[in-house]
Amino acid sequence: MAVQPASTEIVSRTSAVINELKGLEGPLLPILHGIQDEFGYVPGESLPVIAEALNISNAEVHGVVTFYHDYRNHPAGRHVLKICRAEACQAMGGDSIAARVQQLLGVGFHETTADGSVTLEPIYCLGLCACAPAAMLDGEVIGRLDEEKLEEIAAEVRS
Repeated sequence: MAVQPASTEIVSRTSAVINELKGLEGPLLPILHGIQDEFGYVPGESLPVIAEALNISNAEVHGVVTFYHDYRNHPAGRHVLKICRAEACQAMGGDSIAARVQQLLGVGFHETTADGSVTLEPIYCLGLCACAPAAMLDGEVIGRLDEEKLEEIAAEVRS
């Protein structure tokens, strides 16, 4: 994530999240979640503000943000579709499901459609192994995915 000159609004909103959560033990992850909740992603401009407030390096904050797949460095689409890529889902046809959803949406994992309607992300286990393959759409889990359900989901998020 390239660090740009921070806008006053981003610094202000980031500082508010930090002030609310910095008293927690191990506050970096809760702060990053709070910032992603606030903006829909973690702006690069927020990283030095976090580092300074927690007295850690910019590199440490950047390392945590880039290590965890749940943090985004750009705004997500109106919908977020997560396709399970764990072993149980793969064993039940998850690879073909993943390939088909990418084809239907015209994007790869970690990408957002050009119209901003949906962001496609991999996820590694939703706990629905008995109902594999599985997905999550806007926080709601979906089990037993098949071609028909995928087409319904694609139509829903593109409308």
